[in-house]
Formats: sequence, C-alpha cells, structure tokens
Amino acid sequence: METTYAQRIQLLYALCLSETNPNISTDLQSYDVNDATNYLACYLTFKAIQQAERSPVDERIENFDMLSVYQAFALLVHAYLNMPLANTDASRVSDNDLEKTSVIIAKSIFAELSAEELADIVESGIRKFNLIGNADAEHWENYREDLDKSVIAFIIAGTDESSPFDTHDLMPVFGAMLSMLCEAFANS
Repeated sequence: METTYAQRIQLLYALCLSETNPNISTDLQSYDVNDATNYLACYLTFKAIQQAERSPVDERIENFDMLSVYQAFALLVHAYLNMPLANTDASRVSDNDLEKTSVIIAKSIFAELSAEELADIVESGIRKFNLIGNADAEHWENYREDLDKSVIAFIIAGTDESSPFDTHDLMPVFGAMLSMLCEAFANS
C-alpha cells in the first residue's frame, strides 16, 4: 500500500515530536493533519532560526520587525506543506483561515510575547507573506520555488527510507532560506 501525502505529514509530525517526547503515540491516525502542518511549520522555522544563528530575543528589543519576517517564513513553509493536501481527503486543511493559522504559529514560536506584540507580528507577518506570495519579480519566484522544493525534500527525507539524505542534512538549507528573507526585509 502506498503512503499518502497526509500520512507522510502525520509520520513526520510524530518523528519530530519524538525528538522531545519519546512516549508519543505510534498511531498516526491519532494525529490531526492541521496540527501536524502547524507544528512542522513552527519546527522548521525554529530550526532555520538556529541555523541562521539569529537571536529573536535580541531582535525583540533591537529590531522587532524581524520577528514578523520569521512569521512570514513560517507561513510560507505552512503553505507549501498544505498545497499537496488541497486535493486529498485531508482537504479540510485548505479551509483553515490564514489569520487563524498565523495566530497559532505566532503563539507557538513567540509564546513569551504579549498579546499586543503577537497581534503586531501576526499582522505584519501576513502582509509580508502576501507580498512575497504575490510578487512577480524573478528573485521572489525563485525564492518561492526553492523553498517549496526544500519543504518537499524535508518531507521525503523524513518519510522515505531510500532518501539519500536525512532531515538534519536539510536544516542548513532552511537557515540559508531564512537568512535570505531576513536580508531582503532588512534592506527594504
């Protein structure tokens, strides 16, 4: 029996959860696909921040707007995780409202922030996400395509035993992708 994309997402979610909790359920059906894509978007963003050697704690004070760049990155990853689900039985994922998803992601990544700060990050992150998603410039098209390929490679690496690489091998790629996004908004 072939593994569906939704099952791959659920498996990868369980594998990432097991990094911090070895007593997780092995019943993949117990994992909601929406929860899985939200978690994986946060997980990859957190790992990208680490790889890029960025400090959200310092940036909260010195360059608060950079936190919304992380939010936009997480939303982009989330979008690429969800695209293949649009035509499956898990299509309920596409019914998720962008703002609701953005709030879930922001609360996960920036749990220590005040409600007002979270609202600012969500609003600014959605604007940046839409700007990147709607941009016609070739460099943004290339960026979106490269990030999409990286997300798919991550899913394959985490769920296909014959993959030539591991998920951890891809973390520097996500770090580089986040760094490019940070530079683009730092220079704008």
